[in-house]
Amino acid sequence: MIKELVTDEELLSTPCEPATAEDADVAQDLLDTLESIEDAACLAANQIGVAKAVIVYKNEKDRAHVMFNPGMKRALRPYRTEEGCLTREDTVKVTRYDQATFTYQELVDGVLIPRKKECRGWTAQILQHMIDHCNGKLV
Repeated sequence: MIKELVTDEELLSTPCEPATAEDADVAQDLLDTLESIEDAACLAANQIGVAKAVIVYKNEKDRAHVMFNPGMKRALRPYRTEEGCLTREDTVKVTRYDQATFTYQELVDGVLIPRKKECRGWTAQILQHMIDHCNGKLV
């Protein structure tokens, strides 16, 4: 179901609770909402009012992916950039990493399975942005 985007800074700055397999409906709402927003690349559950660590993002081929409980383990080549956000009006200068290893869980047949993914460039940047959302860090 397509959800309204939340701009309440108190909710957005609250760290998300770990997600479970029972949060599959949250993941679907995120996918539906992301697809409804033109030119959107990523979305975190707290941006639709749910304080759970679930994110969705589109890769370079415009294919949507879901991550439960994402984290960043290793990061290389820091750089400064300016980012905008779907739920914030202003852009902000942040430090990101061009290459990073991400850990997350994927929902497979009703069970969360641990995964690891190496990303570079744009995908690494938006995943870092989404992890900040899960940690309650406003960008």
